[in-house]
Amino acid sequence: MNWNEAFELLKEYNKESFHIEHALTVSFVMEYFADKNNEDKEFWSVVGLLHDIDFEMWPDEHCKKCVELLTKANANDEMIHAICSHAYGICSDVKPEKEMEKILFATDELTGLIWAAAKMRPSHSTKDMEVSSLKKKFKDKKFAAGCSRDVIKNGAEMLGWELDKLFEETINAMRYAEDKVAEKM
Repeated sequence: MNWNEAFELLKEYNKESFHIEHALTVSFVMEYFADKNNEDKEFWSVVGLLHDIDFEMWPDEHCKKCVELLTKANANDEMIHAICSHAYGICSDVKPEKEMEKILFATDELTGLIWAAAKMRPSHSTKDMEVSSLKKKFKDKKFAAGCSRDVIKNGAEMLGWELDKLFEETINAMRYAEDKVAEKM
């Protein structure tokens, strides 16, 4: 499945702009990391794009209904495993095994926290965000309370990264993604 086909599939099951924007953000963040790791950018990007395909319509079946939707769309087992692994320990028992799956797990929640922090900045952008300001928001449990700090910490641990490295790399990925997301919205 190519990126454009995946985007059409996403829009079939997601109508709210918030969910589409989040999917695009994670897609382009994954593209950034794929490029950095000399991996298949389109595959990583499609996985990021479709990681929450079932969440808007079937939130109680998240990471379960997606198997049916993705199988129907002829997604391969590698893609289905990667997508299901992003919510390991939350609503999925599919463990992230590959580097790409660990990056998706680690950055999914973090992108939400970073966007929330960016919207509070005078620039409303990630382009001038520093790790130190993100760390302050991360420590404030009331800020973007829906973004699980434990999942973010577990993701960094899975990757063998310090939190600061995960923050810095994901901010860089979001800087890369920001204009691309705006263009698609």
